[in-house]
Amino acid sequence: MRPGATGFGLRTRLVFAFLLVAAISAATTATLTYRAARSAVLQQAQDTAVGQFRDRIAAYTVSLPLDEPALKDLCITLAREGKPHSWIVFAEYGRLRASSSDRPVSDVITRQLRDTARTEAHGSFQRVVKDGRAWLTVGMPTLYERAGERRPTGLVLYAVMPLDVEEANVAAMVSAARDGALPALLIALVPALLASRSVLRPVRDLRRAAAGIGRGELDTRIEVKGSDELAELAWTFNESSRNLERSVAELRQAEARARRFASDVSHELRTPLAGMLAVTEVLDEDAAHLSADTAAAVRLISAETGKLATLVEDLMEISRFDAKAARLNLDEVDGAETIRKTLQSRRWEASVHTELAEGVRVVLDPRRFDVIVANLVGNALRHGAEPVSVRLWTEAREGRSWLVTEVSDRGPGIGPDALPHIFDRFYKADEARTRSAGSGLGLAITQENAALHGGTVHAADGPDGGAVFTVTIPLEGA
Repeated sequence: MRPGATGFGLRTRLVFAFLLVAAISAATTATLTYRAARSAVLQQAQDTAVGQFRDRIAAYTVSLPLDEPALKDLCITLAREGKPHSWIVFAEYGRLRASSSDRPVSDVITRQLRDTARTEAHGSFQRVVKDGRAWLTVGMPTLYERAGERRPTGLVLYAVMPLDVEEANVAAMVSAARDGALPALLIALVPALLASRSVLRPVRDLRRAAAGIGRGELDTRIEVKGSDELAELAWTFNESSRNLERSVAELRQAEARARRFASDVSHELRTPLAGMLAVTEVLDEDAAHLSADTAAAVRLISAETGKLATLVEDLMEISRFDAKAARLNLDEVDGAETIRKTLQSRRWEASVHTELAEGVRVVLDPRRFDVIVANLVGNALRHGAEPVSVRLWTEAREGRSWLVTEVSDRGPGIGPDALPHIFDRFYKADEARTRSAGSGLGLAITQENAALHGGTVHAADGPDGGAVFTVTIPLEGA
């Protein structure tokens, strides 16, 4: 699958990362601001209320003992002086309980506050959340002075103040921060797009240049702008492209020289080899009248001349493939009959077992198909072991009809080390067989001929031993 075909692109990821950083920064700032503002608002309300309540109690002279009506009047008087927030004042004096409201006892005042208010001369305060509502509770004991020392009278006064206004102010700040977050992110989107564009422009140029190199346009270069890391990357790419172009040009020149050399040598050898073959045929006919040593030498020269002639013809054929000069001369033929003619012309009928589908008409180049079958069968006879089998059938796949030719033997097989190189030129699986009858080009020529027909050739070891070569070419021609 092509990278980037699915999922998010680099630009989307950069913009998303930019917005994520902006969102995290905004959220962190809003959270810290909220905590600081909330603490400041509540602290201010708390300090004001505690100080005011303490001052009001200190300003009153309480005549003890008190009865319940007097205790309630005191609570109402103190509640009226609660500014800017209204208080609800509760009083506890021994067993007496009174308040400025209808309820003499508050469920907001905690036991901890009561214990602290009774023991601490300066009183205590506490913020309490009850049923989702915030309250500030203040507890102050009343004192009397005796022998220069201030002592508690036993009367403890409590102020309960709702923090609705402060909580509303804090909620308004939260709403303002939340409502301002979306516009802030939209504003941050603009520099995010600009930044991603400036970062991705060199990347897009690099991608286009790499695609050009992949298409063989080795003169592709990138314009270098600036002096940052991306500019350094562009400069490195240009240097690599120049080196690659230089190396490929040298390789192409060397390859062209090698092809031209092989072609020229083959052409130059062809004429003298024709004469040598004619002479060796005459010598072969007279070998029976020569001495044993001379006859052996004549037959050796004849065999080696034949090998050399085969090698020259194979080199000529390979040169035509390399030069893209090989062409097909297509004809509609009977597949089974074509294979029989190949075996008969080389006198292999007795050595090869055939299983050929009859009546299969195929469009191919008869000469090149003959070379394919001859190379594979000859290779099996030389390097494998009998019985050698040739099978022919047709099959349909990928929406097309194919002619399948299989050549197998019962020899030692190919071997895992040799299998990847079996179609390489001049490759021989047995290193000791460097002077065998083959040129080392037969399987390479077979592969080229199969590819010229639009087909393939595949090599493998058979399930029962031996090598199996399978050639697949389209029935209707390339």
